[in-house]
Amino acid sequence: MIWLGIDTANTPLSVAIVKDGTVLAEVNSSMAVNHSLRAMSTIEELFATVQLQPKEIDAIAVSEGPGSYTGVRIGVTIAKTLAWTLKKPLVGVSSLKTLAANAFYFDGAICPIVDARRNNVYAGLYEYEDGHLNAIKEDGHFAIEDLLDSLKEYERPVLYIGKDVAMHEVAIREKMGENAIIAPFPLQLPRASSLIHMAQQSEREENIHAFTPEYRRIAEAEANWLMQQRKDKASE
Repeated sequence: MIWLGIDTANTPLSVAIVKDGTVLAEVNSSMAVNHSLRAMSTIEELFATVQLQPKEIDAIAVSEGPGSYTGVRIGVTIAKTLAWTLKKPLVGVSSLKTLAANAFYFDGAICPIVDARRNNVYAGLYEYEDGHLNAIKEDGHFAIEDLLDSLKEYERPVLYIGKDVAMHEVAIREKMGENAIIAPFPLQLPRASSLIHMAQQSEREENIHAFTPEYRRIAEAEANWLMQQRKDKASE
């Protein structure tokens, strides 16, 4: 079975073609390049590299978010268009789960993080069990201090993964102490091959026309209210 995987949910770009459990080709980049200009050409180059035609694939996996509104929409739009045109099944996978999947041999909790600006992050909490990656804490949009407060209650080591972890590393280490483990740089980028692996384990198959991104972001009014609550609490 041949899969095409597409992840444009955030700054990194990752595209892969996997055949029967073997990665035929994969492109990963963390360069801040407009995905609307680069994603489709990368997919075309990948097909040329492996000498396959798009019609030869059997399924498509796409990162459904959360992340950059524009980035998520680009990947989902490309995947839906290809799936509809080629009449292939489409499977959406959380961009955070795709990041967490990089830590396959880590025996503990895994927290993928994507920066959401203004000291907010997209994050979740996962762990591997019998080779399957399960969510302990559902993906969401959190103030970094609120996320760390909730993770501190686990009282056990947590692996933080994602290129944006570096932006919040000081806060993570100050709050979590020795229970903070930062993934090494080779694991910090999402990999479309991991995305495909997660899609293969999923029982989902999207309704192509109804499939929409998962932004996981709270409304601005709620975000402002939470910010005011924290300010009021700090002034008490």
